Amino acid sequence: MIPFVVATSKTDPKPIIIVEESNFDEWLTAQSDLHKSWIDSRGFEAIGGKTLLLPGAAGDIEAVIYVKDGDWNVWSLADLPSTLPKGIYAVTAEFTEKEATDIAIGWSLGTYSFDRYKKNDKKYATLMLPKGADKDMVARTVKAVTLVRDLVNLPAGDLGPAALEAAASQVAGEFEAEQGNIVGEDLLTYHFPMVHAVGRAAADAPRLIDIIWGDKDAPKVTLVGKGVCFDSGGLDIKSAAGMLMMKKDMGGAATVLGLAHMIMDANLPVRLRVLIPAVENAISGNAFHPGDILTSRKGKTVEIGNTDAEGRLILADALAAADEEKPDLLIDVATLTGAARVAVGTEIAATFTDDDALFADIAKHSELEKDPVWRLPLWGEYRHLLDSKFADINNAGSGGYGGAITAGLFLKEFVEKAKSWVHFDIMAYNVRSRPGRPVGGEAFTIRALFALINERYGKS
Repeated sequence: MIPFVVATSKTDPKPIIIVEESNFDEWLTAQSDLHKSWIDSRGFEAIGGKTLLLPGAAGDIEAVIYVKDGDWNVWSLADLPSTLPKGIYAVTAEFTEKEATDIAIGWSLGTYSFDRYKKNDKKYATLMLPKGADKDMVARTVKAVTLVRDLVNLPAGDLGPAALEAAASQVAGEFEAEQGNIVGEDLLTYHFPMVHAVGRAAADAPRLIDIIWGDKDAPKVTLVGKGVCFDSGGLDIKSAAGMLMMKKDMGGAATVLGLAHMIMDANLPVRLRVLIPAVENAISGNAFHPGDILTSRKGKTVEIGNTDAEGRLILADALAAADEEKPDLLIDVATLTGAARVAVGTEIAATFTDDDALFADIAKHSELEKDPVWRLPLWGEYRHLLDSKFADINNAGSGGYGGAITAGLFLKEFVEKAKSWVHFDIMAYNVRSRPGRPVGGEAFTIRALFALINERYGKS
């Protein structure tokens, strides 16, 4: 449920008084002696982001002081729903439409809790929808981010390839989108051999999820998401510690489903396609081996240097299928490499594209939405690191350096016809708690990407 209310004549919210940090002393001089004494007695420091409850004559809460420092953004008030006493509050400030919308989004996301397996009794404060806020955009964004977080947080025992297909079906069904699913041995018939090879060892059959929505004559926007529901590493098996967070290896798939939900909910005039190769990289007698040579959908042969570099294999087949339609914009999202985390840490989406204008637009919206990205190079001089003596390309870069770049270069081999392509290598998980962003699954890039797609192709 979205934790905001629409103003009614019966609503009597407690005001959240916004005071600029630089003007706090001036503001304080105009307050009553009671409030001056109260603020002084609390030893309150007027530092940006700090709040203080002001008591009323009856001992209840009369108002909340919020000290502001800097511009408004989506996370400005995101900690307040969990730190203020339960009740209804209203912000006494003038906002632009975007500021008002962002404030409501952040507040709502500040109430998120993954409580499927552990009951959460926390009571949250409710915000009166700020004047000028786009209520539909708030609901759309919060629902999409919640969808992504919930999917990533689900353990692999409850979200295998079949369950991920079912989750995709719910999204597609809500908007009457077409969905096709190619499962098991049919992957060979319909030419997705690397998806089949990576997933064939698991009891839960591999599959290619294909969703299509919108006018076939509209600009083509195609989203591809890595759907490795659990990654053991295959025969190049991970350590126990390395497997602990591998339920999140389908974070790319969750992300594109969340973004697709936003696009369809907003009824953007695009021809949307979503491709999700969904597998579990497991071990059994028919697991693919190091040294195997696979023939991809595109016809390129791929030597397996490491079975734990499986995500790029399934993405390659899906990207090749997407590329065949010559989309106007092709986006892939994946929890692809540890090297990207070394390069940009856990809170920034490593971004690869050879389209400078596209990245400039992504970077603009990333800043506006506080949805961070950082561009890394598709450095062609490193292509030799993927050379194979026996096949067209190796799936694992040699030398141990530039792993996120060589992974991007590998994917680039399977994209030729798309007008624009961008690859995101994401964490899909918060390793620390911040306002509105608790530890657990996270929706990287979708707010920035929705803004980009809306700007490029939205209704005028």
